[in-house]
Amino acid sequence: MRTFDTVVIGGGPAGLAAATAAHENGAKTLLIEREARLGGILKQCIHDGFGLVRFGEKLSGPEYAERFIDAFCKADIPAMTLTFVTRIAPKENGGFHVTLVSRDGVETVEAKTLVLSTGCRERTAKQVSIHGTRPAGVFTAGTAQHLTNLLGELPTKRCVILGSGDIGLIMARRLTLEGAKVLGVYEAKPTPSGLTRNIHQCLHDYNIPLYLSHTVTRVFGDDRLTAVEIAEVDDKMQPLAGTEQILECDALILSVGLIPENELAESLGVEIDPKTKGPLCNGQLMTSVDGVFSCGNALHVNDLVDYVSESGECAGKNAALYVRKKRQEIPINAAKMLSYIVPQRLNLDADNHETVLYFRSRDILNGCTLKMRINGEEAFSKKYPFLRPPEMERLTVDFSKYPLDASSEIEFDIEVKANG
Repeated sequence: MRTFDTVVIGGGPAGLAAATAAHENGAKTLLIEREARLGGILKQCIHDGFGLVRFGEKLSGPEYAERFIDAFCKADIPAMTLTFVTRIAPKENGGFHVTLVSRDGVETVEAKTLVLSTGCRERTAKQVSIHGTRPAGVFTAGTAQHLTNLLGELPTKRCVILGSGDIGLIMARRLTLEGAKVLGVYEAKPTPSGLTRNIHQCLHDYNIPLYLSHTVTRVFGDDRLTAVEIAEVDDKMQPLAGTEQILECDALILSVGLIPENELAESLGVEIDPKTKGPLCNGQLMTSVDGVFSCGNALHVNDLVDYVSESGECAGKNAALYVRKKRQEIPINAAKMLSYIVPQRLNLDADNHETVLYFRSRDILNGCTLKMRINGEEAFSKKYPFLRPPEMERLTVDFSKYPLDASSEIEFDIEVKANG
């Protein structure tokens, strides 16, 4: 049986960063990827805008991935592609047995620590309660992107896009450039779900209409989609009777949210945060199971790949340096004005002087202040001119400055000016 210090599962931007960081910190590392090539979803993201935070450049997805693939290959870290993890079994004395299936057959390897960088998946039509038949022509935005950018197949000539997530916005522009007619982007929420820059660059610049508080309620067609039914929704996002209209089209593109991929984590008994749908973790990105770390979009859905790579490096480094011992952790709570905060716990026995936190506001807020309270007393604050739920915020806090013990309670909340 082959033995490794750290096994990284997932070869996208988070996994590449994690494997390289683990190797640089002295760990004998193995990277496992189920696809034929490394790079994850970035392989099909041919638009630019990647790397602005990390490299100060506007790179395409493949260009960004290539920089990490080059570093990974230069380090000569072993990788297994076209390989699936079918089972992970904890060992009694610590560590894990990881069962793999590849072109060479079934193999079990031993690992002291695991990094789960399995990414996320798209919600489907069934998950957003679209009724009707099941014709061809209903695609997730990622599938449409794969067909267009990697396979060179135009999946539609006249389409409707449901959801204003970033992938849907980018595909509205991409399909328009390829000659398709995008009738409109329909969003059930009263505000867009994607980044502001994508609203302008992908919709406004191409005169593609955005309809807020609208949703698709039915699809029509036998073999191929022929039309969709659109309806306005109320403040509870329920369709309003009498507002229905039929739009003839040959495709419905769904951009209705992403869900972290955590079946492997759940099989290990990792606690999942119902807000993020990813694992609960501490400042070192270790989950509730000793020796199991999580990063990237498997941990929580990120806006920018730069932060995906950052969390991968953090998880990989700490997996390499992990020593099994009892943890003393306290919760980091997100109050009602925050939709979530990651990490959700602080390990008092670890180095917390540069703890990176990611959070999103629950609502659109102007002139607001993020406040950290310890045992009810304000300990830290930062002003923001505005906060938007689609735009994740990053914050570094030096927790070593504060007198914390096992009874301490940390809470983050947002206060808004009275005239805000």
